[in-house]
Amino acid sequence: MKYMKLGLRPDAFQSDGSTIRFVATELATDFTVKVGDVKFYLHKFPLLSKCPRLERILVSTSETNNEEIDIPDIPGGPAAFEICAKFCYGMIATLNAYNVVAVRCAAEYLEMHETIEKGNLIYKIDVFLNSSIFRSWKDSIIILQTAKSLQPWSEDLKLVSHCIESLASKVSIDPGEVEWSYTYNRKKLPSENGVEIQWNGVRKLQSVPKDWWVEDLCELEMDSYKRVIMAIKTKGRVCGEIIGEALKAYAYKRLPGFNKSTTAHEGDFAMHRVLLETIVWLLPTKRGSVSCSFLLKLFKEASFLDCGENCRNELIKRIGKQLEEASVTDLLIPAPVGESTLYDIDLVLNVMGEFLNSRELEEARNPASVSGNLSITVVKLIDGYLAEAAKDPNLPILKFVELAGMVSGSARPVHDELYRAIDNFLKEHPDLTKSEKKKICSLMDCKKLSPDACLHALQNDRLPLRVVIQLLYFEQKRQSSARETEGSSISSVMNRGDECHGEPMAGDISSLGDMKLNGGVGAVSESSSGRNVKGVLMPKRILGKLWSGKVQWGDNSSSDTSESPGSINPDEAKSTVSRNIRYSVS
Repeated sequence: MKYMKLGLRPDAFQSDGSTIRFVATELATDFTVKVGDVKFYLHKFPLLSKCPRLERILVSTSETNNEEIDIPDIPGGPAAFEICAKFCYGMIATLNAYNVVAVRCAAEYLEMHETIEKGNLIYKIDVFLNSSIFRSWKDSIIILQTAKSLQPWSEDLKLVSHCIESLASKVSIDPGEVEWSYTYNRKKLPSENGVEIQWNGVRKLQSVPKDWWVEDLCELEMDSYKRVIMAIKTKGRVCGEIIGEALKAYAYKRLPGFNKSTTAHEGDFAMHRVLLETIVWLLPTKRGSVSCSFLLKLFKEASFLDCGENCRNELIKRIGKQLEEASVTDLLIPAPVGESTLYDIDLVLNVMGEFLNSRELEEARNPASVSGNLSITVVKLIDGYLAEAAKDPNLPILKFVELAGMVSGSARPVHDELYRAIDNFLKEHPDLTKSEKKKICSLMDCKKLSPDACLHALQNDRLPLRVVIQLLYFEQKRQSSARETEGSSISSVMNRGDECHGEPMAGDISSLGDMKLNGGVGAVSESSSGRNVKGVLMPKRILGKLWSGKVQWGDNSSSDTSESPGSINPDEAKSTVSRNIRYSVS
């Protein structure tokens, strides 16, 4: 820390208790200055020659023969006035970053200008500030911290603006030119971990990180911090990612919801609300300047602190543009106070809407930059979120359907995760009506389930009967197609003249009524609780209706009226099954 000594004479100020200060000298004092609760017994000559304001006050009180003057409004209080008085006596006094602003403001109050006496206090302090304090990184930060309590004097004297300009200029230079000390504990450099980087056996000088300034500025209060960041952005030499990193560090330092060492949300809510809204306002406009995870944490805190609608809408817009970076855990934000649901699904709906709007705008500007379907990352994210949110028994079916429907069926190459979400919802909402079950299951395309998911669904009693039948039908078609492919391969070998022993594979299967048995792909056997289809234990409630011909077969998982190829009517289906199925009693 830089400092400056004033005067050469030893300090002769003494105290008699905490409220009386006097100069130890043989010459009797001739007037008293009261500053707050402290009285200073002083001599007129050394002070009045350098402090015109004291002289004017003393003249105005001489009419009452009162040799005591009162200056309760002097900035800096008794401590700052005492240093000014010591300067007038030529006594030693030390100035540093912690007291120089107060003394400078007090000297301005006393009008200790160069025009009154050459080498007066204001001139000496200004030289010290410009040649030392403002050139020091950490002293400039201290100046900003101490100047707040001395407003409006510190503002009017341009001390605050000079400090802000000094700090912004230092941040904006090439990191390689940084020669002063700074605090940096966020990421240890190799040399700080005891590792020396060498180049061809010669010790290499470590480079200064681009975000070297971030931690030190976190010590500033919000008002000062905001002005420094704005000055840095105005200069335009620091990239948005570094400014975003600085704002993230400040949030973790100042907001209780981010700081694990602080009791959650303690302190002044209004202050924290303003702080968070200011951080959001300062975020760089460039997409990706901060992570989507950080934006979602800001929204979670904004929701808790009941921040303004503009703040939350701004966060939703930013999150929507970076949704591909989010994780399911990031999106699981608790619902606002008073809501019945476990998670804030309205947030995800709004964010997804913003994401889709951003895609449309980007596609309008540059069609080649946007693919037809949503990215698989966003599809998996939404389906994963639905699978977790569906575990909430208070989640309305309309919200579930609305969010699931925002991802088109064609955008989902596989519907396994959506099936898991639907299954979780059915499990936690056992009282759904048939029409509600139909509505939620219509979101799923049975043809896009993997074999494992299909196997699970075929044994799932929570699914409507029609869905299980559709699954069985499409699984049979898949197996038939696989056999056709295998048969084509064998025929190809035989056409080349290769020998092939044994009987050919079974022919195409056009409907469930043509299933082959006794170990074939569509084998059916009876058990005590149902029938085993392809090794899957089917409930009797399904097979009973299947054999009775009461089910219409559909080729579209989302339609209840479509029929399977061949337009098989119930009577024909029943007759075909009776003719072709042999029961193997296990």
